[in-house]
Amino acid sequence: MPKYYDELDAVLRALAAPTRRAIVERLAKSPAVVSELAAPFSMALPSLMQHLCVLENAGLVTSQKHGRVRTVSLRPGALDVLHLWLGEQRTPAEHQADRLGIHMTRTTPKET
Repeated sequence: MPKYYDELDAVLRALAAPTRRAIVERLAKSPAVVSELAAPFSMALPSLMQHLCVLENAGLVTSQKHGRVRTVSLRPGALDVLHLWLGEQRTPAEHQADRLGIHMTRTTPKET
């Protein structure tokens, strides 16, 4: 079993909740303060903080507190472990189809 499976499991668990996926989608655009992240959800701020804690423990987000304001950011490369695992799940047939597609775009058709 590859070394990164523990990290992958944490990321998949964190992304299992729709609220956390929505937070990650929002943070992919730009960092945000907690109150801004809470606005679209009908939940108390402590509940949102629990979601952020799960995301932070999984290594997906980071947060910084400046005075009374906490800013949350998507960690660069946070989803790399997921991309790596998904890439490894591709079948040999998919890889061959990719290579065929690349070959077809590089070759020019002969005129008859």
